Amino acid sequence: MSCTNQLMPVVLCGGSGSRLWPLSRAGFPKQFLVLSGQYSLFQQALQRVNALAAPDLQLQNTLVVTHEAHRFLVLDQLRELPALQATLLLEPESRNTAPALTLAALQAQQSGNDPILVVSPADQQVGNVERFVKTVQHAARLAAQDQIVILGVPPLRPETGFGYIHFDGAQGTLGEHQVLGFTEKPDESTARQYLAHGHYAWNSGMFVLKSSVWLRALEHFRPDILQATRLAWERQTQDAGFVRPDASLFAQVPSESVDYAVMERCPGVFSTRMLALEVEWTDLGTWDAVWQQGTPDEAGNVIHGDVLLEHAQRTLVHATHRLVGVVGTEDLVIVETPDAVLVAHQSRTQQVKALVAQLENRGRQEHLLHRKVYRPWGWYDSIDEGTRFKVKRILVKPKSSLSLQMHHHRAEHWVVVKGTAEVTCGDRVVLLTENQSTYIPLGEVHRLRNPGTIPLEIIEVQSGSYLGEDDIVRFEDHYGRGQSSI
Repeated sequence: MSCTNQLMPVVLCGGSGSRLWPLSRAGFPKQFLVLSGQYSLFQQALQRVNALAAPDLQLQNTLVVTHEAHRFLVLDQLRELPALQATLLLEPESRNTAPALTLAALQAQQSGNDPILVVSPADQQVGNVERFVKTVQHAARLAAQDQIVILGVPPLRPETGFGYIHFDGAQGTLGEHQVLGFTEKPDESTARQYLAHGHYAWNSGMFVLKSSVWLRALEHFRPDILQATRLAWERQTQDAGFVRPDASLFAQVPSESVDYAVMERCPGVFSTRMLALEVEWTDLGTWDAVWQQGTPDEAGNVIHGDVLLEHAQRTLVHATHRLVGVVGTEDLVIVETPDAVLVAHQSRTQQVKALVAQLENRGRQEHLLHRKVYRPWGWYDSIDEGTRFKVKRILVKPKSSLSLQMHHHRAEHWVVVKGTAEVTCGDRVVLLTENQSTYIPLGEVHRLRNPGTIPLEIIEVQSGSYLGEDDIVRFEDHYGRGQSSI
């Protein structure tokens, strides 16, 4: 009887997805978007890696490594998949994927076992999940023999936005190849040579290895990353289902990717194999990739939302908020959101990241948050603002509440449009129902709570000399947020 190996999926859920701006933003990055079907990219990744169990492969709880600021987005999307269990490892700040994976490996080792880590980014689309599962199961059986196994995607075109794996021509018993080297995002001429050569594959960013093998390889190539991450991990805290390394120590961890820190150095030092991932695979990093994954009409157009086309060809139009009319376009990407519109040639979608950098350099906020902002208690939508006033539509989930808080610079008027509101204002607590309203004076301690079983919706009108989101003094919060956290 063969022994049972323990599999521990690791979903790396970091990154801002800036090349998919304006739909993807730092506060709501691309992995949480539903770009097709019913589930977000993050949820699809969770479902794939939780289908890997086999008689000789015992599945453990998934580890999700994400940024502190995204913890409630992750929780909300996990609640929509109630059959899945996950442990959330929270990075106080982004230090790239090598420290993130190291946190997962250290957590995995705490069980006293040495599970096989199935590492997957949270922002990819994969077709033919059954074949994906069989391939990863093969990879896990190789990894049980202390192999590092990387999933390579047979290239379909001379893509310059992906990394490449160079492998030998000989095949092992499971169709695996020895990895000879890596190349990161070659120019088009080199990519064409790789395509013609035949022994190059796209690097999917998915790999399988024992937790001890990762730690051993990291100690060999980048002991500084391992030592710094371990110090932060040893001072971890746990609360409300979250695991947090020490913030001040984690800030000192060198920022480096898995590929640069370890994977690209492994061939010839650690046994490194590649399995071909022969499925429909897309790294949805740019709008051009989204267009390629869509279902085109006869003219090659892909549309989402309320869109009218006239004499348009090979155009992607993604409308989220209003009617978008398009006439006489070719090879364009048009993305509409309530507060920003992107128009780009499909050959230049990699450069959208430069627009996001401009927004940041100019001190603007459109790269950070959408007009509609999600919070652990619900969401708010800033529907209008002007000099000394702002109007929001606010939804509070059943049995949820905002923090007990006050503002130094603004007063607020609340009108209930749906549900029941429990309002604390100073030492008074009142219940308000549809069409009733209340006033929160400047400087008054207050709280909004939904005691009911249906969502509460209100219209909030703020007035004052400063209406920024950082004008909040929290006295009590059910979600453990500090003064500056979301």
